[in-house]
Amino acid sequence: MTGWFELSKSSDGQFRFVLKAENEKTILASELYKAKASAEGGIASVQVNCSSEARYEKKVATNGKFYFNLKAANSQVIGTSQMYTSESGRDNGIASVNQWREHDGQGQHLAAWSASGAR
Repeated sequence: MTGWFELSKSSDGQFRFVLKAENEKTILASELYKAKASAEGGIASVQVNCSSEARYEKKVATNGKFYFNLKAANSQVIGTSQMYTSESGRDNGIASVNQWREHDGQGQHLAAWSASGAR
């Protein structure tokens, strides 16, 4: 599986990253960071933590949809998945993040960061 990170800057000057799957769907999105370096640190944290099953927190939203958080060793949320209609969909999303790490060890932190975050 080929995946990549997109780093973007919001209109209020904050930064966020998303991890995209080969099909160009977002499988993990960060919170907003005030500094670009902090967002880049979040990307590095995904790369370190994504191969550990213990770092995935499986959740169910109040609307009944399923999602997951990827957490760092200090239990801080690094990123949150999209919403899935089934548990198996959520579990496949986790597997996608895991496969990304296994197949793309160095990752593709694209220099594709822009105001729009377009690849």
